[in-house]
Amino acid sequence: VQLQASGGGLVQAGGSLRLSCAASGLSFSSYVMGWFRQAPGKEREFVARITWSGGSTYYADSGKGRFTISRDNAKNTVYLQMNSLKPEDTAVYYCAAGASTAHLLRYEVDYWGQGTQVTVSS
Repeated sequence: VQLQASGGGLVQAGGSLRLSCAASGLSFSSYVMGWFRQAPGKEREFVARITWSGGSTYYADSGKGRFTISRDNAKNTVYLQMNSLKPEDTAVYYCAAGASTAHLLRYEVDYWGQGTQVTVSS
């Protein structure tokens, strides 16, 4: 199983980035997919999740109104569109696959991606 995250980079405050996570080796549509992030010196935190068919999304307060999670089951890929980025969004972003929302929110993740760095300058 591999979750390959990409799309991170350096952006100015107020800018946008779109992260992608391509999955292989698993039955992608059977997993709830999520994004987490970890800033330097801080614990990993939940960002967003999307259910198996994409019919339901859920966001941490930090990303509500600015981030949009989506998925394309035909491409085995989950996305995170991030708009109006702030310096406090600077972190390594990880995609994750879990059995359910409850599992993801308990950090009971079946598979983690390798992370992609997002740096937002002020």
